[in-house]
Amino acid sequence: MPPPARSLRGAHDPLPTTLYNSLSRQLETFTPIDPTNVGIYSCGPTVYNYAHIGNLRAYVFTDTLSRVLTWKGYPLTHIINITDVGHLISDADVGDDKMEAAAKASGQDIWAIARHYTEAFKRNLDDLNIRPPSKFPLATDHIEGMIAFGKAIADKHCYQLPDGLYFDTSTVPDYGRLARSQDDAGESRIDPVEGKRHPQDFAIWRTSAPGENRQMEWDSPWGRGAPGWHLECSVMSKQYLGDTFDIHTGGIDHREIHHPNEIAQNQAHCECGDTGATLWMHNNFLVERSGKMSKSGGAFTTLQTLVDRGFHPLAYRLMCLQAHYRSELEFSWENLAAAQTRLKRLAMTVETLAARGPGGPSGSARDYRERLDAAVSDDLATPRALPILDELLADKRIAPADRLDALVDFDAVLGLDLGTIRREDLRIRPVTATIDEATIAARLSARRDARAAKDFDTSDAIRDELAAAGVEVMDGDSLGWDWKTAVE
Repeated sequence: MPPPARSLRGAHDPLPTTLYNSLSRQLETFTPIDPTNVGIYSCGPTVYNYAHIGNLRAYVFTDTLSRVLTWKGYPLTHIINITDVGHLISDADVGDDKMEAAAKASGQDIWAIARHYTEAFKRNLDDLNIRPPSKFPLATDHIEGMIAFGKAIADKHCYQLPDGLYFDTSTVPDYGRLARSQDDAGESRIDPVEGKRHPQDFAIWRTSAPGENRQMEWDSPWGRGAPGWHLECSVMSKQYLGDTFDIHTGGIDHREIHHPNEIAQNQAHCECGDTGATLWMHNNFLVERSGKMSKSGGAFTTLQTLVDRGFHPLAYRLMCLQAHYRSELEFSWENLAAAQTRLKRLAMTVETLAARGPGGPSGSARDYRERLDAAVSDDLATPRALPILDELLADKRIAPADRLDALVDFDAVLGLDLGTIRREDLRIRPVTATIDEATIAARLSARRDARAAKDFDTSDAIRDELAAAGVEVMDGDSLGWDWKTAVE
């Protein structure tokens, strides 16, 4: 099928898009299976707790991918699953289900826990201006399909142990190719289970132990229990995108065990060498030197943690975009503060351009659209795209209205919402603030009166008082004041 006639808004025919395929370990030109319906599957969260900011980097990445393809004219079917059963405390085949463990620890209903954290995750996506996917399928809504999938592959590819049905990884070609994990280092991450034929074999179905009190379990040919985590994504991607679709995304940690196991199941089901997706794409880790990126310790950094410190969620999005998705990104409060300052300056520049109205020079913004296309066509190189945006907004050869028109394209790709967000919207009150905005306004009014009366001692005293309360007074700035953010 020939590709549909496409052109970027007000510009040129889009450049070919190259994307890094983790399976081949090289850049490849993106050629969709069906240009009228590109299929993307992104591994979603396990909803036993809030997402930490490292989890959320994966969705900034996949949102950038979907935005770029949409901007280039491709209709998408994008699936982000919700794992509400089956994901063990480790990626291995021993230990408790994360959902069951959370329910036992809190004494709450497991279904209520899943609903609460699913909605919290969706709010995180909305706060980060991440577009909702075509569908958020729940794993627990697809148990029947998982059992059918398991039955289809059981005879040739699986064997049963007392604690469940296991997949024999020797029955598919080139197992572990994605991770290149056929060595001791790769196998060491998979906990041993007595009776397994091979260390890397994994559970398709886990049967409940005698006397085990689980809130989520179902009858199956292999006993009452719950599905394995890897099975879920194979079943849901197949149901919504077909046997073979365009792109599968996830964090780099999925590249080592979860995605190789998905591929093995897919190959077993089709009795072929197809992996399920044409491209497998992975974002790198967000590293926090304080060690608060893992949920296992109990205290970890969430998006709300950032907001409570006075940072806008889009500052975190911008911080992610400043690094290539395949590069490790170090989180620090200083880096986040720098991103917030940059975001505020961008918003202020856009507000200034919008206030100037029509008229002005007649230069074209076409070159900026083409440079944006070149950057993001090169494996989503957003760090290259951001300086191009800075140049566009500062280019006095182009009328303000035309710069704002071109900004629509940058917003479509980068998702920073600069066309609508106001600088005042980026003023986030820290939870530690001891003063409210009405009091700030009153004190600033008193300070203006003091300055008008040339009572500079009183003026300085009010400024120092506000500074002690976490308020930065900005003389000569139309915003007037802002909250100070703590970066230590």
